[in-house]
Amino acid sequence: MIRALHPETDLPAVTDFLAEAADYWIMAEGAAPGPDAARDFFADTPPGCNPADSHHLGLFRDERLSGLAELSFGFPEPGDAYLGLMILAPRLRGHGLGPVLLAHVETLARRTGAPRLYLGVLQANTRGRAFWDRNGFAPTGISRDDGRHITHRLVKPL
Repeated sequence: MIRALHPETDLPAVTDFLAEAADYWIMAEGAAPGPDAARDFFADTPPGCNPADSHHLGLFRDERLSGLAELSFGFPEPGDAYLGLMILAPRLRGHGLGPVLLAHVETLARRTGAPRLYLGVLQANTRGRAFWDRNGFAPTGISRDDGRHITHRLVKPL
């Protein structure tokens, strides 16, 4: 089941999930998610996007939060959709749930009329990059080096 998440009711479940999926944050940030990470999931968006217009989604397996996705609108161009985060619990990676969650995200983006879905993937995240490639995302030619990581922007026409 995939449903919308709300900070008022789902913050504890998101906090627990982030602890379970700490491997991504360790790769990306060099440390496990801190005490504000769950709250940040509901507030962080790409530049110019409104968190109130974003979708914060949870994938549940056996009544347990097992995946997260955050979909924003208006970046990099006003009509575009941007997948700021999509992650599954390590126990479920490779079991076919990534494409299910992605299909749900794409449906939401299409409903708004977004012509494209963008995302950023860390160069160090080779497994994630392979997933995005398999699911129709292509390089835009735009990359960012923050001194710690190189992030490549990918796009998929909707």
